[in-house]
Amino acid sequence: MSKNRKIADLLDDNGDVKSTHLDNVPAVDLTNLSASNLTSGSIPDARVPASAVSQHATSFDDNKIVNDISTLAIRQASNENKGAYNTNSMYVDVFQDASGITGLTNANRSTDEYISTIASETGLVFLSDGGETNAVFQNQASGSDVSANQEQGAPLRSTSQEKFGSYSHYFTNNGGGDTNNKWAKFNASSDWSWGTGDFSIDFFMYQPGGSYEYSMMGLDTSEAHNSGGNWWLRCNEWNENRIRFQAHGTSSAVLSVYTGTNVWSDNTWHHICVARKSGNFKIFIDGVSQNLTFSIGGNGNSYQIGNTTQPLYIGRSATSQGFYGYLDAIRMYKGTAKYYDSNFTPPTSQPVATVASATGSFTSNNITAPSSTNKMGAIITYQNNAGTNTLNSDIVLKLSADGTNFTTATLTAMPDFASGIKMAKVNDLTIANAGTSLKYKIEFANQAGGSKEARIRGVSLQY
Repeated sequence: MSKNRKIADLLDDNGDVKSTHLDNVPAVDLTNLSASNLTSGSIPDARVPASAVSQHATSFDDNKIVNDISTLAIRQASNENKGAYNTNSMYVDVFQDASGITGLTNANRSTDEYISTIASETGLVFLSDGGETNAVFQNQASGSDVSANQEQGAPLRSTSQEKFGSYSHYFTNNGGGDTNNKWAKFNASSDWSWGTGDFSIDFFMYQPGGSYEYSMMGLDTSEAHNSGGNWWLRCNEWNENRIRFQAHGTSSAVLSVYTGTNVWSDNTWHHICVARKSGNFKIFIDGVSQNLTFSIGGNGNSYQIGNTTQPLYIGRSATSQGFYGYLDAIRMYKGTAKYYDSNFTPPTSQPVATVASATGSFTSNNITAPSSTNKMGAIITYQNNAGTNTLNSDIVLKLSADGTNFTTATLTAMPDFASGIKMAKVNDLTIANAGTSLKYKIEFANQAGGSKEARIRGVSLQY
């Protein structure tokens, strides 16, 4: 009997397969079944192997869609200033506040909504490094320059008597009669309003000598006693090489704080610090607290210092008695009193506006997943505020599904999120320990103020 005859015996009068005999048909004979015999009727239920279903199916990668949704979520959260939130499969945080993060080690969340190991020094409102950063007189604490109509004379920059680096600020107001007077003026600001709270001013001074009372800096437009919070700081007061700090209240009362005589010498660098903490003043010369005399009682504990209406002068106050000499590393603090608590060693290198930690990390709060998972992904947005940070060495992402054990991800770069903001991703990372208590951790390495500064701007966790 031919093979075709055997096949024919399996068909009924309508040409349909006789299911009762299908089990007895060798697989080799089914290959010869005419396609016309399968155009009508139905095939009985059968177990079809998975390979027979998937062998011609095209696989579908949804990571592009997931990444696009995550990117849009970060953008929306940034635009709407949203706090951290999560859905059934995603968690988003753009650090609008600190509600979504914990375990910060040598890392800080900035009010400008990023996390970094490079942070501004607490309370610092003014820093000038003597012209190292910019030939124009600049406040490195805020990045603001003195504009052309605020700076008197040539740029206040000299290589003659620098304390640090290559430059210091040079002023030639010898007795106030010099037609080449040099000074700088910064606009009125809330940064100069210290009220009755803590503050400090410190800097290095080099004074060549002379028979005049020199105003090194001040906040005023006149010496009127009713100019609420105006102040000035002088050296060589009464031609006796002493330091004097004076503030003008809202009445005729004047707070005058001054040291003894000959507390500093001509033609050498000295570190000067004036500070008030908890209502009490101190003046330090080269790190040593001085004996002080006060013109009013109570050590000025309730006296208003500073205001929001007057400009800040460096190299003079509003009076004609400007400074003659060199200043370097000028700093002012609002709300904190630098060096106040004890005698100290003055800085041995140029102060900077930031506190830098080479390494650091932060972790998200626990994120509860709807079901156990061992696959996770993430998108991060970050900024090279200085230098170039390398993914997976300078910026390292780790993911956990059980809240304890972390698996290190390999981040790959994506197109920039926005101008100056970069983006990186990891998809379908296999997590060592499955679970529903999800967390991410970001670690910083090789960070250095001014040369390598990473800022993490946002995270979208996928699960």
